[in-house]
Amino acid sequence: MDRRHFLRSLAATGVAAGTTATAGCAGVLGGSGAEGTILGPPETDLSEASHPSYGDEMPEFTVPDPIAGEDVSVADFEGERAVLWTSFYTNCPDGVCPALILRLRRAQEYAAEQGYGDRAAFLPITFDPERDTAEALREYAGQRSVDLDAGNWHFLRPESYERAQELHDEHFGLVIEKQPADDLENLEYRFPHYGLIILANKQGIVERAYPRGPQTDIETLVDDFERVVTA
Repeated sequence: MDRRHFLRSLAATGVAAGTTATAGCAGVLGGSGAEGTILGPPETDLSEASHPSYGDEMPEFTVPDPIAGEDVSVADFEGERAVLWTSFYTNCPDGVCPALILRLRRAQEYAAEQGYGDRAAFLPITFDPERDTAEALREYAGQRSVDLDAGNWHFLRPESYERAQELHDEHFGLVIEKQPADDLENLEYRFPHYGLIILANKQGIVERAYPRGPQTDIETLVDDFERVVTA
């Protein structure tokens, strides 16, 4: 199945319909790209953002994958695999985190279709390790149709909530704080949502930052992903 047909099938199911391209994600400006990048510059300059953006080095960190029972380091993929990263939590009550995971999962699915799944790594990291145990993450993978057997998807779980806070702040410029969830039944606390997705090439250079990840057009993301992975 080619990419165009694949993405038409997504639109037919209503997944891609109604989404709009995030500023800075669809298309590129003229001129040469940043050193070490494959894609040209994004439409919107995000270099002043607190998070890594185009041309920056992908932050290096090591976090356990509780399902695989091993530590996963970003450095492990350098020179071998492009990376799609996001952060989430399984108890997300308003659909933001499922939308982020959906976009990574669609990229994973397309990579499998095209035979280059072994050239990519998908690294969603939870900022709620207290509730997101290995069992919870495995169940979530089933709910979201993630292929854990593909060998390229790692649900990352910091050792503690404090470690999750530290990692997001120091490496991604994101402040993680629990908030009361008094308006929701059976949910003690919730988090503000950071809808960031980062695409980095196999040399560890950020190609795209999608700061409004849940609204990012799936076709745009998959196209960027394919160009980076297959370059």
